[in-house]
Amino acid sequence: MFTGIMAGVTWALETVILGIALGMTPFISGVHSVFLAPFVSTFLHDSFSAVYMWIINILRGEIKNVLSIFKSKNVLWLVLASAIGGPVGMTGYVLAVNYMGSSVGAVASAVYPAIGSVLAYFFLKEKIKWYQWIFLIMTLAGVFGLSYSPDLNVKNFWLGLLGAFMCAFGWGIEGVILSKCFKDNSFKSEYALQIRQSVSALIYGIIILPCIKGWSLTVEMFNTGNVRTLLFVACAALCATVSYLFYYKAIAKLGVSKAMGLNITYTAWAILFSVILIKDYSILNFTTVTCAVVVVVCGIFAATDFKELFKKHS
Repeated sequence: MFTGIMAGVTWALETVILGIALGMTPFISGVHSVFLAPFVSTFLHDSFSAVYMWIINILRGEIKNVLSIFKSKNVLWLVLASAIGGPVGMTGYVLAVNYMGSSVGAVASAVYPAIGSVLAYFFLKEKIKWYQWIFLIMTLAGVFGLSYSPDLNVKNFWLGLLGAFMCAFGWGIEGVILSKCFKDNSFKSEYALQIRQSVSALIYGIIILPCIKGWSLTVEMFNTGNVRTLLFVACAALCATVSYLFYYKAIAKLGVSKAMGLNITYTAWAILFSVILIKDYSILNFTTVTCAVVVVVCGIFAATDFKELFKKHS
C-alpha cells in the first residue's frame, strides 16, 4: 500500500516539473515547436530515465541479471508493454499535461485504472465486485466532469482529453501485461523498468522522431540557452524513475488493479504541488476540486476488495 501511494506522490512531482518545462523555450518558440514538444520531451524524459536505470543497475552489479531476462519466454510481453506504455501511454500523458495543465492533465489521465481493471478482469481473471464496477463508472464521470469547470487555464481541453485517453489505454494495457510478466520471479521491477525505458526511448529515437521531423528540436535542446529546460526534463525523469520503481513493486505485490487504484492518488498530489510550486490557483474551484476528489476516491475504492480487506483486519 505504501509503495503504491509513494508512486503517486513522486509521479505528481514529476508531472508539475514536466509541465513547467513544457512552458519554457524552445518548446514554445513557434507553432512547429509547440506541436513537437510532447514528443520530444517524452523521448528525452524516457531516455534520461533509461540512463538512470542503467547507472543504478551497473553500480549494483545487476546488468548480467537484467540481460538474463531476454532468455525468458515472457520477454516479448515486456517489450510489448514497453512499446505501448511509453510511445502511446506517456505521449498521451504529456499531451494531457501540455494542453490541460499539469493538475487537470493528471486528474484526467487518472482514468487509466478503470481501463486496466477491466482488462485485468478479462485477461488475468482478476475478480471485480459489483460495487467496484460502480466506482469505475464514477471515476470516468469525474474525469468528464472536469470539462464543466469554467475557471481552468486550459489551452485545448479536447486535445488534452484525447491525450488522457491515449494515456489511459496505453498505461492500462501496460499494467496488465506487466502483471503477467511479474508472475515470473526473474522479472524484478528494477530490471523491467530498465528495459521498459530503453525500449521506449529507442522506439522514439528510431521511428517516431524521424517520422515527425523532431530531431532538429531534440538537438536544439542541448544548446547552451536551453540547458535550464533540459535540466527540468531530466529532473522530471528522475522523479518518474523513482515513481516507476514504486509502481512496479506495487503491481508485483498487490496485482495491477490495486496498484493502479493507489497510484492515481497522484491526481490529488498534483493539485497540491501545482498550487505550491507554480501558484496555479485556477484548480481551486468547487467543480474541479469535487471532480478530482471523485476520481481519486472512486479510483481507490474501485481497486479495493472490501470483503478481503475486512477479512484481513478481522
